[in-house]
Amino acid sequence: MQKISPCLWFRNEAEEAVDFYVSIFPNAKKGEVLRSGESGPGPAGSVVLVNFELFGQSFQALNGNSDETFNNSVSLSVDCKDQAEVDHYWEKLIDGRGKGLACSWLKDRYGVAWQIVPELLPRLLIDPDKAKAARVMAAMMKMVKIDVATIEEAARG
Repeated sequence: MQKISPCLWFRNEAEEAVDFYVSIFPNAKKGEVLRSGESGPGPAGSVVLVNFELFGQSFQALNGNSDETFNNSVSLSVDCKDQAEVDHYWEKLIDGRGKGLACSWLKDRYGVAWQIVPELLPRLLIDPDKAKAARVMAAMMKMVKIDVATIEEAARG
């Protein structure tokens, strides 16, 4: 049993967001949906909380009915095996309504920040060859979506 589950606080679109995320990630699961009773919160039958899983990680989506918004101080990072996987998750999460930020970061249509990271990037950034790591960092800092071929080229010098 997972001891800690991130809870994402949405205004009123928790179930819509969960359905969106579950449609993107393989083997994702939408779990129990908690709805308001006669005594609230919210109108009877409205969604309060939705449990879901992405890659076996449990999450909660809460309708907070608040003006609070997501910010970049917390993001969800997706490790990708190659450029095709980077492209897949990037395009699906942006889906025409999100936006790329910088250095693998994007915000989806709900304002949730994501990092779409090819698995080779962190390895190259901590490479014992400091010049190689610096070239990779410099290349990454010019990118929004990570381009694996450009990162590999920077690593080769």
